[in-house]
Amino acid sequence: MTIPSVETLGYFLQEHAQNMKTLGMIGGVGPESTIDYYKNLIVMYRERKPDGHYPQFVINSIDLQTGIDFLDADNLDGMAGFLLREIDVLAKAGADFGIIAANTPHIVFDDLAPKLPIPFISIVNAASTYAKTRGLKRLALLGTRYTMQAGFYQRVIRNDGIDLITPELADQDYIHEKYFAELVPGIFLPETHDKFMAIVDRMKSDHGIEGVTLAGTELALILREESHNGIAFLDTGKIHCQAAVEEMLG
Repeated sequence: MTIPSVETLGYFLQEHAQNMKTLGMIGGVGPESTIDYYKNLIVMYRERKPDGHYPQFVINSIDLQTGIDFLDADNLDGMAGFLLREIDVLAKAGADFGIIAANTPHIVFDDLAPKLPIPFISIVNAASTYAKTRGLKRLALLGTRYTMQAGFYQRVIRNDGIDLITPELADQDYIHEKYFAELVPGIFLPETHDKFMAIVDRMKSDHGIEGVTLAGTELALILREESHNGIAFLDTGKIHCQAAVEEMLG
C-alpha cells in the first residue's frame, strides 16, 4: 500500500476546505438542542457526501438567560444587539454563513438581517418552505410563549398560503412552563409528552390541523415521533440543519 505524502494529504484537505462553505452557528439557546444540531449536521453532511470527510463549522454557545431577560423586559432592541455582537464573533472566526440554532431568537431576525456581517438561514423560512413542499395547508404552532404570540412565524408561513393556529392560552402557558422548567435543562417526562400529545389531538379535533410546527427546538427532543394520529410533526431543528448542509455543499 502506498502511503500518501504530507504534501498530498495537505492538497486534498485544502481542496476539501475550498469546496465547502464554513458554517457559523449560534448555539446554547438551548444547550440540549445545540447538541442535537451538532449531531444532525454531521450525519446529514456525511449522508450527502460519503467521502470520509466531516463538515467544518464554528459554534458560538451563548448565554440563554441573557436572551430570556431581554425578552421578558420586551427589549427587542437589546436582544438584537446581543445577537449581533455574538454573530460578529462567528464572522471573525471565518464563518461564510450562519444559523441561529433556535426558534425564539428569530423574533428579531427581520431587524437583524440587513446588519449581519454574513448571510444567515432563517429557521422560519426553512420550515415554511418545507411545509409548502409537503403540501400542508393547516398547521399548529407549538413553541415558547414568545414564539407562539409574537407573530413572526405567522407572517412568513401565511405568505406561503398556510394557516397557522396557536393553542388555547392555557395550553400555551403549559407548553411555555414545561419548555423552560423541563426541556431546556434536559428533563423529558412521559407525563409531559402525553399532555403535549393531548394538546395536539385537541387541536386536530377543534381545528383540523394536518401538521404541527415544533417551533421550539427542544420540543423535538420529547416529541420524537414523525407523526401522530395522522398529524405530521415538523422538526424545525432538523429542517434547519438540512438547509444548512445544502448551503455548505452549495
